Amino acid sequence: QVQLVESGGGLVQAGGSLRLSCAASGRRFTFNFMGWYRQAPGKQRELVARIFSGGVLDYAASVKGRFTISRDNAKNMVYLQMNSLKSEDTGVYYCNVRGDQFSTWGQGTQVTVSS
Repeated sequence: QVQLVESGGGLVQAGGSLRLSCAASGRRFTFNFMGWYRQAPGKQRELVARIFSGGVLDYAASVKGRFTISRDNAKNMVYLQMNSLKSEDTGVYYCNVRGDQFSTWGQGTQVTVSS
């Protein structure tokens, strides 16, 4: 079993920054990608950013140039640096790790951007 715990959410004014962290623990695993998703009230969960095992990065068009995903393999951590936040970035942010035979989600962390 792989467990994920997110942290770093909160309330920020538009134009501000937040850094989300996701700590992975449990059995050793190989993954296809680790990523961040978000879900706004009344909307479906959507991909924000992901980093593949080979290092390729993938971003939603709405966050390109503002958000940066990174990982620390030694610490089993993945981060999401969010700059120039907008009110439409508000939502619950979930960490996800996906392998060939598993997909694990964290419990989510709330990000609220006030305009």
